[in-house]
Amino acid sequence: MKPTKDSFYLAELLDFLEDVLAWVKDRQGRYCWVNRTFLIKFALDHPGADGLVSAEKILGKTDYDLSPAFIADQFRLDDEQVLSGHRIINRIERVGEFEGMTAWNITNKIPVFDAKGAIIGTAGITRALSHDGLPGGTVSGFEPALAYMRDHYHRGITNEQLASISKMSLRAFERQFLASFHLTPQKYLRKLRLRIASRALVYTNEALSEVALNCGFADQSHFTREFRRQFARTPREYREHYKLSAGVPVTKSAARKQ
Repeated sequence: MKPTKDSFYLAELLDFLEDVLAWVKDRQGRYCWVNRTFLIKFALDHPGADGLVSAEKILGKTDYDLSPAFIADQFRLDDEQVLSGHRIINRIERVGEFEGMTAWNITNKIPVFDAKGAIIGTAGITRALSHDGLPGGTVSGFEPALAYMRDHYHRGITNEQLASISKMSLRAFERQFLASFHLTPQKYLRKLRLRIASRALVYTNEALSEVALNCGFADQSHFTREFRRQFARTPREYREHYKLSAGVPVTKSAARKQ
């Protein structure tokens, strides 16, 4: 899949957004186009002899060529969801920093269609969040709720709390959140916790019970049940599968660092 002339000119506008990583992939997950910020970020994470990265080092590659296996697997799960016609809208997630995991992003991914309406790939953008809050206007009305989930995911959070923070009635909050994110508030929160837990399993030596509690699950059994539903592996199997392939040092505890 190659960007058309018109779409390429439009995509070039994303080169002027210094804090936004943008990309387009084909159905096989191969990168067809990335913006300038993507190249700069890749160069920072994968320093070469000259500190430079050309598009040729990324285009045609997949996430399995560019990222640890467990992260690439998660990206591929996203791609499969998007290729089936779904969108990933305004998802907050931790990315990038392996020790401490202090980097928070907000991510959107959508299908790419050809002239006949067939899905031929995926496109996405992600941008960093500051610790002071979410960028205004990104998900209008839900910034306080998302910030609260980001900072308190390891605690019990109710829809009533999130609605109050958002200055909405409970019914309006639940309805509008579902319309904006295509997930209920609690499913959104659960997916956030599971993605954080997956990083803790790979990059820390925390006991499974600690990971469960630190990521907001009632107990290890609850954690295992939800984790298997999301990743088709138990937390223990996930850790054993990805620990050696991650290729980075582990820390004693990282799940709750901000």
